[in-house]
Amino acid sequence: MTTTIHPCYSPQAAVSHGRIHLPIARECNIQCKYCNRLYDCVNESRPGVTSVVLTPMQAIYYLEKVIPLIDCKISVVGIAGPGDPFAEPDNTIETLKLVKEKYPEMITCVASNGLNLAEYATILSGIGVEHVTVTINAIDPEITAKIISWVRFRKKIYRGIDAGKMLLERQLLAVSSLKQCGINVKINSIVIPGINENHIVEVSKEMRKLNVDVMNCLPLHPVNDTEFANLSKPDHELMQKVRWEVSDNVTVVHHCAMCRADAAGRLGNQNNEMTTKLLKEISKMPNNPIDNRPNIAVASKEGILVNEHLGRADQFYIYNFEDTTFPLIEIRKAPACGTGTNRWLELAEILRDCKILLVHQTGEPPREVLAESGIRVITTEGLIDQALTALSSGYDPVPVVNVQSCNGGGCNNKPCG
Repeated sequence: MTTTIHPCYSPQAAVSHGRIHLPIARECNIQCKYCNRLYDCVNESRPGVTSVVLTPMQAIYYLEKVIPLIDCKISVVGIAGPGDPFAEPDNTIETLKLVKEKYPEMITCVASNGLNLAEYATILSGIGVEHVTVTINAIDPEITAKIISWVRFRKKIYRGIDAGKMLLERQLLAVSSLKQCGINVKINSIVIPGINENHIVEVSKEMRKLNVDVMNCLPLHPVNDTEFANLSKPDHELMQKVRWEVSDNVTVVHHCAMCRADAAGRLGNQNNEMTTKLLKEISKMPNNPIDNRPNIAVASKEGILVNEHLGRADQFYIYNFEDTTFPLIEIRKAPACGTGTNRWLELAEILRDCKILLVHQTGEPPREVLAESGIRVITTEGLIDQALTALSSGYDPVPVVNVQSCNGGGCNNKPCG
């Protein structure tokens, strides 16, 4: 059984084995009243917190680099946020497939709120995902409605009791579908004083009917800037009572560490400086860090300064970044204006051997299109050689200050698409 070496399921495994969470789930499809998805908060160890969010290929590159930095055997690779893995299911499925291709011996798992999970149970089973955690805090829609602000399902927003009914219906379907596919299911339930502390046992009774494998009862951790910020954390006596009641129906996990979305190593250990630094470095790389892209492109009027808006640039200076002298190897013409997204797709092809494009200013549409093609756009100003030197030292060049952003639709009545 894979659970014997899964540190989140087995207290014995937690002593000798570790896990790595890949933070690739940027979006979330519900808003819980206890959740605030803070980024880069090193002093917090809880779900929803991460230093960065990676692309699937960045995540695999990170996995390869981080495993040697950890002082225990890594047996599990999971996706647990910072949002919900099935709010952007394509990224999740792609990442899990890549993990299984490169590390077939690894246990893979996912943690979700269950809203958009049921349709992917068969796919998860097919690619070898062995464990899924679903957070279910109530099986009464009225109680659920007190815990969540809204639910977004198939482009429609639900609130109040409608949100509670929708989420519960989808969660129960998800758990049933996962079990039918032979996947181990763990249920996380947050104990919230005054709201559901006497209801968790009812959740466990329903989960027993669905043959879930284990339950994990977790204390509410009040978080600043949330609706539940002023609630009290349940004390040890209350948590013991809830777990004892639940244990009559489902096996209870007692050693959960409430991990970050970018956790790496043994349960309960804080991420070290090396893993955090590695995450940040890789997040700044192209979407696919292993692409052979030796060059950097610069939008410049004369080849001395980074001083051209991407939408108005008619040429790009191409520098070889693998040579420490950064030689200029070519000047390339920009594609014609006025073609919208097609212009940026054409530019991505023109700059296909470049991993970074330095510009003075740009809008989000071209930035997003170029990022999809593996080209990171950085806005900066000043001397080109200083910007290249900063990049070679591992730092972003000085950002542009006091410049209004552009949405790609035009600046000063001039088209930039």
